[in-house]
Amino acid sequence: MSEKQIEQALVKAVKSAGGLCLKWVSPGWDGAPDRIVLFGDSYIGRIAFVEVKAPGGKVRKIQRVRHQQLRKLGFKVFVLDDPNYIPLIIEEIKEQ
Repeated sequence: MSEKQIEQALVKAVKSAGGLCLKWVSPGWDGAPDRIVLFGDSYIGRIAFVEVKAPGGKVRKIQRVRHQQLRKLGFKVFVLDDPNYIPLIIEEIKEQ
């Protein structure tokens, strides 16, 4: 399965679960994760970031730095290279 197919599966699953899975483009901030995932209800919003890779794909050094910065701010950051983990990621985000 390609990175694009995994990303499409993530977007579809998040939408089916009632969330948004937005493509993140951040000019001037290289290494930003591919997607921002948002869930919420009328009281609490939840946000996490997902870096999508082809199966066995490696995270680049700048991506590791960005993930660390986001985690230090209290955000969850996931690296997804297997579509079987999508339900687990969604569950973890929704339970924050």
